[in-house]
Amino acid sequence: MRVLVTGGAGFIGSHTVERLLAQGYPVRVLDDFSTGHLDNLPHHSRLSIITGDIRSRRVVEEAMQGVTHVLHLAAQVSVAASVEAPVSSASINVTGFLNVLDAARAQRVRRLVYASSAAVYGMPARLPIDEDAPTAPISPYGLEKEINDRYAALYRDLYGLPTLGLRYFNVYGPRQDPNSPYSGVISIFCRRLREARPLSVFGDGLQTRDFIYVGDVARANAAALEGGLTGVCNVATGESISLRTLIKALGAVAGKQPLVSYGEARAGDIRESAADNRRLVTALRVSEFEPLGRGLTRLWASCA
Repeated sequence: MRVLVTGGAGFIGSHTVERLLAQGYPVRVLDDFSTGHLDNLPHHSRLSIITGDIRSRRVVEEAMQGVTHVLHLAAQVSVAASVEAPVSSASINVTGFLNVLDAARAQRVRRLVYASSAAVYGMPARLPIDEDAPTAPISPYGLEKEINDRYAALYRDLYGLPTLGLRYFNVYGPRQDPNSPYSGVISIFCRRLREARPLSVFGDGLQTRDFIYVGDVARANAAALEGGLTGVCNVATGESISLRTLIKALGAVAGKQPLVSYGEARAGDIRESAADNRRLVTALRVSEFEPLGRGLTRLWASCA
């Protein structure tokens, strides 16, 4: 494989680039560095970097030259930002995605794996959520990812391009930017705990999420590129916990009792989330996951 990773300097992308390099693959990164950081990437003889925007067809075609596999992670990743600026969000997550997808078709790449999201499911009709569950997104971001899934399926059927969408649940770990108001809840909690500030929880803290360590997501990404699965696949541990349980575990890692400020639940927030990850385990053979305590310990150490 010769792999192009769009968004490779970002949170999930940089961990995946490291894994692909460790497995011996040449890797090219395309990133506009609007949220990714060059410091996230290692100096490596098999790594090349192109600075550019996926909304430019010329840039995407240049980056695609000579690669056999594509991992598309470049995106506008904030649900809140998609609500505030839906046109801008769609220009990246729909038009940019289509640029990558169509360039992969034109360049006859062997396989395209891309970041989908659990946001496509919206308010779940049943738990746990499997890949055949109804999609009913409740944000522009979720709708954009659903459109990606449908475009990818169409290109697979119409042009024979093998595609796989990975529906990430709640990813956490080192390099997730805690300074962004749209960052993952765990990285924000870590920053506030280090600053001895209260952890803000919207609602009673009993809402549940499936938190998966970024190293496990990188393993899933690499396995998806190497395998033959097409369609969509949940990327999650298969175990959900409440925010209160998360806060208790984070306090144990930090060695201090977190101060918690509870507020009104936000309109549109999902109360319970639980993933069926059997496709990940059986088809991609990613079956062992970083325990929450160990993952939080690594994140806490990286925030020092």
